Amino acid sequence: MGIDVTWITDRIAVGGGIWDAENMAELARLGVTHIIDMQIEFDDTPLAEPHGIQVLWNPTDDDFQPKPPELFERGVEFAMEALDQKHSKLYIHCAAGVHRGPMMTLGVLCSIGWDVDAAIKTMLFRRAVIDFADVYVTSVENFLQQQVGSRK
Repeated sequence: MGIDVTWITDRIAVGGGIWDAENMAELARLGVTHIIDMQIEFDDTPLAEPHGIQVLWNPTDDDFQPKPPELFERGVEFAMEALDQKHSKLYIHCAAGVHRGPMMTLGVLCSIGWDVDAAIKTMLFRRAVIDFADVYVTSVENFLQQQVGSRK
């Protein structure tokens, strides 16, 4: 079956659940050094440890309810620390790579300077199965507004 990975940039990928050691090994072969695991269903940390891959388990229910800024703060902070390392690669995922993983990927991309609409278009072009639920996009936008407000 294999791992479900879509590269959005040369260092940031989004996709579905890892679930087993074979898929984690494939991510390691692809050069992934950091993972943001958005699924509430499964913590990847034990699978990643043998490969030296750092994991942020940021469990999130796919309940189509607004998500708090703190959820994005944790993910973006982890992503920024990862991307500050010269040869790192970041995999952001949930169970299916349709809602939660893309939601966090959107937050990360916009936090590094992408425009929301451009990020959405690029992600949909590269991974057509993404479904950007309005409530999740609004949650990202609220987080981004808070980020801008905190810099003033």
